[in-house]
Amino acid sequence: MKLTGAQILMKVLKEEGADTIFGYPGGAVIDIYDELVKTDIRHILVRHEQGAVHAADGYARASGKVGVCLVTSGPGATNTVTGIASAYMDSIPLVVITGQVPSHLIGNDAFQEVDIVGITRPCTKHNYLVQSVEELAQVIKEAFYIARSGRPGPVLVDLPKDVINSVTQYHAPKKVKLRSYNPTYNPNMKQLHKVIELVKMARRPMIFAGGGVILAKAHKELTEFARRAQIPVTTSLMGLGAFPATDPLWLGMIGMHGTYRSNKCTAACDLLIAVGVRFDDRVTGKTDTFAAQAQIVHIDIDPTSIRKNIPVSIPVVGDCKITLGHINHLLNDEELGNLSEKRSGWFAQIAGWKAKTQLAYEQGPDIIKPQFVIEELYRLTEGKAIVTTEVGQNQMWAAQYYHFNEPGHFITSGGLGVMGFGLPAAIGAQVACPDELVVDVAGDGSIQMNIQEMATAVQYGLPVKIVILNNGYLGMVRQWQELFYNKCYACTCMEHAPDFVKLAEAYGAVGLRATRPDEVEKVLFQGLSVKKPVIMDFVVEKEESVYPMVPAGKPITEMLLV
Repeated sequence: MKLTGAQILMKVLKEEGADTIFGYPGGAVIDIYDELVKTDIRHILVRHEQGAVHAADGYARASGKVGVCLVTSGPGATNTVTGIASAYMDSIPLVVITGQVPSHLIGNDAFQEVDIVGITRPCTKHNYLVQSVEELAQVIKEAFYIARSGRPGPVLVDLPKDVINSVTQYHAPKKVKLRSYNPTYNPNMKQLHKVIELVKMARRPMIFAGGGVILAKAHKELTEFARRAQIPVTTSLMGLGAFPATDPLWLGMIGMHGTYRSNKCTAACDLLIAVGVRFDDRVTGKTDTFAAQAQIVHIDIDPTSIRKNIPVSIPVVGDCKITLGHINHLLNDEELGNLSEKRSGWFAQIAGWKAKTQLAYEQGPDIIKPQFVIEELYRLTEGKAIVTTEVGQNQMWAAQYYHFNEPGHFITSGGLGVMGFGLPAAIGAQVACPDELVVDVAGDGSIQMNIQEMATAVQYGLPVKIVILNNGYLGMVRQWQELFYNKCYACTCMEHAPDFVKLAEAYGAVGLRATRPDEVEKVLFQGLSVKKPVIMDFVVEKEESVYPMVPAGKPITEMLLV
């Protein structure tokens, strides 16, 4: 059977289970779009290519599938770079397909030509420039395999226009094998026996879980391990939802804006079991003081992450789900005794830290506190919403005050910290989970980065809800200026923000506003009840700050609490 490159691409996408593509057409990919509309693959037309990648990212995180993005050459391709870098930092499986000028024009400064393979080499797991139609099917198969296997990540495939239009006999491998790429899924059992001995001896153990637990779908194994071994659990921002936030063993988030008890535990523990984490600097603070009293076990599928930032006592390379499953099995053969009693002093100390300093704020009668909005959102949704965020104070308040019991319910740009991520990611999550309530928590600054995607939500009838914590500032930068720059609020005041209610209505969505605390519940209830895209604009305290906060470069025990 002879097919064109565009027809081959569609056929392989179907074989790989792609049911949705987020994209934006252009001259270099017009032939692909001509074939795409003849298939049953759903295409979501975004309003900006950055939005396409973030939407594919949100789709991947909410569905557990590989997200797919299709854009044209030149500016279409370069507009994807921020989204690709964000997915790379957070290990999200994406296949990004970019159009390219015809092969004979590459390197000639042709119209809308750019070396997107060279540009994205540092921020993709792998990338390809397809040089002939005969290799196209193999390349697309490999791209999906690499994106979803081992430590997941984005893969870019650049398609010259002549490859798209050429014809060849269709042949695709049923199974992909790459000689130089063999992820290690099964851990070394000798290492796991050492871990079990440390768990038995430890008096002040602690588990630190990250996004790798969620990506590996290892949350049940993690929860079983923590409860079986009676070990308190903290997570990174990316790990929220990997362990139930309502469990008595839950410590809260760790790091720069982590809870007091979580950061104090890290400094005092004698065993730290890190699972699916990369010891980001927002977590560790000053690295030579991080968990200084502890032996550290690091479980991760990516061997290059182990010992990269923090010295480790026992490295374990393996898939988090498989590894934790083995640990639970080994624990079942052990006589552990009454671990709660053995560690009673540790739990009493943790309870003392929790009683001394909890997450707290004072809600008065006149001005809305942003934390109050998030707590009300949590109460009214019963913690069941999929929450995406922009980046900044809104992101941290959502992480602190909305409690996550399930993986895949907190979607945020953790590693790269992209303003403008939340709305397109919410669109992707809503496409993946049409029956779920999806809420984007935003700031008045960050929502304007990709506000044009409201049109996408309206066009496809995606009822995403946007909660804007409107303080008239680029809030997190303002907070740093307040604390470390003598309140010199240089260029962080958003004096000319739009009327978000009228803006929502202009896009064909619903706009609501609350300016007083007693209006918050009513606006949230009304907004969450509408089966349409909604912007809820909450005018909040202008100079409210996120606490606790660890100043950059300081030990995580040196927290600013007020």
